[in-house]
Amino acid sequence: MGKFHLLNSSKEKTTEYKLVRVKSAWTCKEKHSHTGPKACVSAAKIYESLTDKGTCWTVVTPIIFSYKVTETHGLLDPCNSTLLTGHTHEPQQADTLRIPTKPIRRFVVVDQEVYRIYGTQISTYFESNNVTCKILALPTTEENKSMEMALKILEELNSFTIDRRTEPVIAIGGGVCLDIVAWLPPLPTTLLSYIDASVGAKTGVNFANCKNKIGAYIPPVATYLDLSFIKTIPRRHISNGLAEMLKMALMKHKELFELLEKHGQHLLESKFQSDSNVFGQSSQSASRSTRLAIITMLEELAPNLWEDDLDRLVDFGHLVSPALEMRVLPSLLHGEAVNIDMAYMVYVSRESGLLTDEEKNRIISCMVGLELPVWHQACTMELIQSSLQDRLKHSGGLVRMPLPVGLGQAEIFNNTSYEILNSAYEKWCNELSIPVDV
Repeated sequence: MGKFHLLNSSKEKTTEYKLVRVKSAWTCKEKHSHTGPKACVSAAKIYESLTDKGTCWTVVTPIIFSYKVTETHGLLDPCNSTLLTGHTHEPQQADTLRIPTKPIRRFVVVDQEVYRIYGTQISTYFESNNVTCKILALPTTEENKSMEMALKILEELNSFTIDRRTEPVIAIGGGVCLDIVAWLPPLPTTLLSYIDASVGAKTGVNFANCKNKIGAYIPPVATYLDLSFIKTIPRRHISNGLAEMLKMALMKHKELFELLEKHGQHLLESKFQSDSNVFGQSSQSASRSTRLAIITMLEELAPNLWEDDLDRLVDFGHLVSPALEMRVLPSLLHGEAVNIDMAYMVYVSRESGLLTDEEKNRIISCMVGLELPVWHQACTMELIQSSLQDRLKHSGGLVRMPLPVGLGQAEIFNNTSYEILNSAYEKWCNELSIPVDV
């Protein structure tokens, strides 16, 4: 690196370097130096700053992740190679897996209840494809979403031993399972994980009675979606997943809201299965609604994968719900807690003049039609205030409150007054609360 003569000791002299590979070594070259047409130049840069107090080097390096979200059918059919080769980005890699030169190995973490239903199919799939696998069935519930569970998985993985570059870990289950495993590639089996946990990069475990307190922003290389898994989950869990779909509808997509409003009961009854002989033409609402939910989620997550921008529409329903969910665990599912949060925020929007009475009533009626709770006695004004105070600590001193400003439209607000929050709470309780037996 070159030396600099500082004209004034109080001034800073900064030089930008590009990184060029010469044979096997990376070398710093000044920004405008000639490198030749065939030179291998990194996208990373190094900035060297000299002051009278010393030297500082700043490294700027882009991190690029490519990950796939794939909808398919018959994922556990031994003839469907998606689960084995779908994570690859190069055709040559896929061909190598189809005609392997060494034994194929997979470490599979599966939710205990999913394994009870699909265990034989999962085992048969890997046996038919000559895959040596370790299947670890665990009770991946919100109560068990802990560091202890993550360490148990790590111990089993260490015992099995895999090639970290060529032998991906597979997670099969709902959002909790996908969050805990946090590796690659996941196979969502609940509606909520299908359109929410499956398409993002955030993973984690609960800690100190706080939801997802410890985690990372690492997307899996591939996620595989097959709606046929939804047919075996209970109706309540389908309703639970519909809450996250409704979130995206209210924030971004009026057509999706109208689909849920019109076909919500059909989606619950049919469990998102698209056999037109049984469910008729309206079964297209299943594929259309899941597609819209996934696309709108990806639109918000892809450009902000590491949450550099804290103004996030996908946080709608997630300002109060984490504290509510942990307070009453396990009585509320994640989507149910989210919906209670959203229902209250709809009243905040109405009190702020952002929604009409008709729009507010349509939203609440849609929630009820999707068989989601719209109120809970544990969601007190005290809990709301403490949750918003906690958000200020973790959101750069701003509350960054996403609120609907119409059907399928939303904005971020930072100046909602206590008077509006309290007035909305009183009306919310008066109109939607359920008497509690003493």
